[in-house]
Amino acid sequence: MRALSLSLALALITAGSATAGDVTTQPTLTLEGAKRVVAAAIAYARSHDAPGAAIAVVDAGGHTICLERLDGTFPASSDVSIGKARTAANFGRPTRGMEESINKNRPALAAVAAVTAFTPLQGGVPIMVGTEVIGAVGVSGAASAQQDEEIAIAGASALQTASAAQGR
Repeated sequence: MRALSLSLALALITAGSATAGDVTTQPTLTLEGAKRVVAAAIAYARSHDAPGAAIAVVDAGGHTICLERLDGTFPASSDVSIGKARTAANFGRPTRGMEESINKNRPALAAVAAVTAFTPLQGGVPIMVGTEVIGAVGVSGAASAQQDEEIAIAGASALQTASAAQGR
């Protein structure tokens, strides 16, 4: 009886096992990669006289990996930068387009933002490896929304340049 139960359990486990066609592999943003993004963003912010900046890096699912807030940056910018990064990761595109859509009288998009954790404000950009979104960077607290976005692009570019150099 025990041998039969064991055989049945083994058969059920084997029958439920995933095959190669059932799963995929995808690149994943590491803490080291996120720190590289933040370092490049900070370097850009300082070299372009940004009065401050909070820089958030999230993974492809929008979960925070790394967050730094430069001295003198208003505290709420931390939450705003995370929201911008999360939005860019989940939509797979820069948040500037979403803000522009709202400003062109698309109240439905504003309503979505009001009931979700998305922050459709300029300053969030996805981090890509090839065509895969592996995360995003969001920036808040610089001199303008445009400068937020420039800092975010500088951060994301540092990792994308490194990935391209490694042939990914």
